[in-house]
Amino acid sequence: MKKIFTLAISFATAFTSFTQSLGYKDLGVLFSGNGHNGSARFTAMSGAFGAIGGDISAVNINPAGIAVFNNSQFSATFNSRNTAIAARYYGTDKTIKEDYINFSNAGAVLVFNSAYNSGWTKFAFGVNYRIKKDFNDSFLASGNSEIPTFRDFPLDQNDPAIDYNISDQQVFSNFYDGEITEFNFAFSAVHEEKLYVGASLNTYSLDFIQRSNLTEFNQDGNGNTLDANIYQQNNTSGAGLSLSTGFIYKLNQYFRFGLSYQTPTWFREILEETNILDNEGYFGDTEISVSEDPNSVYSNTAGNYFPINSFRYKLKTPSKITASAAVVFGDKGLISIDYTNKNYDNIKLSNALDFQDENQFFQNNLRNTHALNLGTEWRMDRFSIRGGYLYEQSPDKNAIDSDNLEGYSFGGGYNFGNFKIDFAYSNNNRTGLYPFYSQFNEINAAGLTIDNQTFTATLSINL
Repeated sequence: MKKIFTLAISFATAFTSFTQSLGYKDLGVLFSGNGHNGSARFTAMSGAFGAIGGDISAVNINPAGIAVFNNSQFSATFNSRNTAIAARYYGTDKTIKEDYINFSNAGAVLVFNSAYNSGWTKFAFGVNYRIKKDFNDSFLASGNSEIPTFRDFPLDQNDPAIDYNISDQQVFSNFYDGEITEFNFAFSAVHEEKLYVGASLNTYSLDFIQRSNLTEFNQDGNGNTLDANIYQQNNTSGAGLSLSTGFIYKLNQYFRFGLSYQTPTWFREILEETNILDNEGYFGDTEISVSEDPNSVYSNTAGNYFPINSFRYKLKTPSKITASAAVVFGDKGLISIDYTNKNYDNIKLSNALDFQDENQFFQNNLRNTHALNLGTEWRMDRFSIRGGYLYEQSPDKNAIDSDNLEGYSFGGGYNFGNFKIDFAYSNNNRTGLYPFYSQFNEINAAGLTIDNQTFTATLSINL
């Protein structure tokens, strides 16, 4: 297939206002999110590990926690996610359910006892891989806004041209693919069996694809119909870097608390390739047919003409701070809580051009968010049972309560001695809006209800 690459950089930001796909404002928020993936133990306790440690997944919460391990360990995690997205558009409901399987987390910790006569009794190195954000999702919206946006046929030979000014239906399908993967390289040490300190270098790989298709059915009231279809695709890739540091302090045999900080993630170069550019007045691959002339079909990609816009930019995502506390009942069990603060209005886009409107949007429309994670674990000899709850505010200042992420989890595990097997189930849900006619303020957005159910399994082996 012939491809024509155009560097329409000066128009890239403006073009997003004509798109049914996500614009830079949406992408800035999307790429700043976190998918809560981790080991089965981590997942079952809803990620409340800031003051606990002892799990490789906890390195992305508080790197000090890897020194809690008593011995070196390797673990690998798979999960199966079932996502149902219900879209409501002008009184019509459509629901799509999909299943996704991932190798979501793997890591190793090497623990060393200090050979020196000092207060530092143990130190540990850890390497962890996880899917930070899994983008795979799809939804379908269908209904009738009664507002036609394709009203003429470009090849119309009538005089006057037929005006297809009556709307019959709109159908919008949307597919996301890709992920943000994260590697953590952490070091932690213990002082006098009370103070655990740690730091980590975190690297990220971004791969995101969106494919959307909008079909509109209109008529003129005299039996003539028009079918218009516009396809848009956006491929985005990049690499990022952040740093983390934190500590855990054992106040006594029962109480411990922790504090950690993660810097912003700096994506120094994000490459976007998209067909969203002006091609004969349409922003995407467009095809229009009419019943009045069924043998004549308009296509702005005729002759294999597929123009692509390439664009590079930078992104800084928000930093976050996590305060944690835990009550430990010896070998019997524990209760843990994490509070995380993340300031989304600090998102910043930059490149050789001006992202002033987008950055102003982040400052004016996004907020400082609060997240709460609660977890508990109880042990009965070699068997453990766990449960958890999570709550995370939507970054949108105008969000309603149901737009906030809320979920619960539970699970269990069995310790065979040299290896452990853990399982977890988690469920979370939220709502949101998707305006696939973003340039038409008079057309309502589709209302989405998103429900995620995830089954997670982890195998851990002592080294």
